[in-house]
Amino acid sequence: MTKIWKETGFVSDDPWIIENEETKAGSNEKAVLGLEAFLAKVAETDEAGLGVVVAPADDVTKLQPYLDRIALIAVAFPAFNDGRAFSHASLVRARLGFAGEVRAVGDVLIDQIPLMLRCGIDSFAVTNGTALKRLTEGRLPGIANHYQPTAKPSADARSYSWRRVS
Repeated sequence: MTKIWKETGFVSDDPWIIENEETKAGSNEKAVLGLEAFLAKVAETDEAGLGVVVAPADDVTKLQPYLDRIALIAVAFPAFNDGRAFSHASLVRARLGFAGEVRAVGDVLIDQIPLMLRCGIDSFAVTNGTALKRLTEGRLPGIANHYQPTAKPSADARSYSWRRVS
């Protein structure tokens, strides 16, 4: 069972459905389309508030002309050892300036969530049993020191969003 988690907790009424051949969005749901299907749709309509899922091998920069029409970008983690979605999330936030929701889908593990948050991902489609249990208990692992820039600035105005050690 997939549950959507944000830093504020689990979301009970999330409308987004990733569409494929077997699954289609219903009347009260919003479709998240694959990149090619998304590009075909924006070419034929002026609809806004769309969702798109970006696979690891996709070119996320193809979304740049349509960012004002996108409400959700889902970055796919097909396996725990495939980190290309970290780069996709960082690109859409830092370089492309996307301000909407970025969601991690696929193999979302508890150990990676703090790093995903730093890359600009703000919601998570969680299916892993351990991750669900730990998030329910409010036990998100922390990372004390960071040595690289982040897409998400620090909330504390007196602190650094990142540090480098020489």
